[in-house]
Amino acid sequence: MKYGTLFKTALILLCMLTAASAFAEPLALPTVSVGMGKVSKPADVAVVLQIFFLMTVLSLAPGLLMMTTSFTRIVVVLSFLRNAIGTQQAPSNQIIIGLSLFLTFFIMAPVWQQINTQALQPYKAQTISQEEAFKRAVAPVRKFMLSQVREKDLALFLSLSKLPRPKNADDIPTLTLIPAYMVSELKTAFQIGFLVFIPFLVLDMVVASVLMSMGMMMLPPVMISLPFKILLFVLVDGWGLVIGSLVKSFG
Repeated sequence: MKYGTLFKTALILLCMLTAASAFAEPLALPTVSVGMGKVSKPADVAVVLQIFFLMTVLSLAPGLLMMTTSFTRIVVVLSFLRNAIGTQQAPSNQIIIGLSLFLTFFIMAPVWQQINTQALQPYKAQTISQEEAFKRAVAPVRKFMLSQVREKDLALFLSLSKLPRPKNADDIPTLTLIPAYMVSELKTAFQIGFLVFIPFLVLDMVVASVLMSMGMMMLPPVMISLPFKILLFVLVDGWGLVIGSLVKSFG
């Protein structure tokens, strides 16, 4: 009896809500429109161009992070390390990229601190212009890239650009320095990756020789050597050695 009364009450409330919604006015949704109009001051156009330029820079920020920092060398070496051990998806790509990103923040912290002190804070205090802030912000990044780039790679891109021979480092265009720095980073990363491969390659050869001497030629050597490679990497504190070597290579 109790449940029948509750059911009737709920049915009556439902009918009342349905009737009320039938006579209620429809909900008005706001409209959004984008248009073009005339401006009264040239400063309005300048603000729009600045916003457009800022959005373009933000969209290119991941590429700039990879091209002008230590990210390229770190992520390539860690990828070589995973392939040398033989674990296909351990650590995963997300972990490798995340570790490379935070190591990049750690290595580039002094450079970004100089940018904040010399360019960002004076610009926020309105003591320097936007052009001067940009020049001061680029200077520490250029200094970092010049300390890591090879002279051979820099000479290659200077010759490809067909520019006159620069008198000093300040005369080197930034658009020429960036690709030279990236190629130099790739060379250094491949050299470190080769050194990482050697001990694991030796271990694979030893396991393959032992299996052949035992007559187990049908057994894949990689399947047997993988646990030994992981054990070797853990015993020698491989992560500490690799990460420490990578950070010290930028010193």
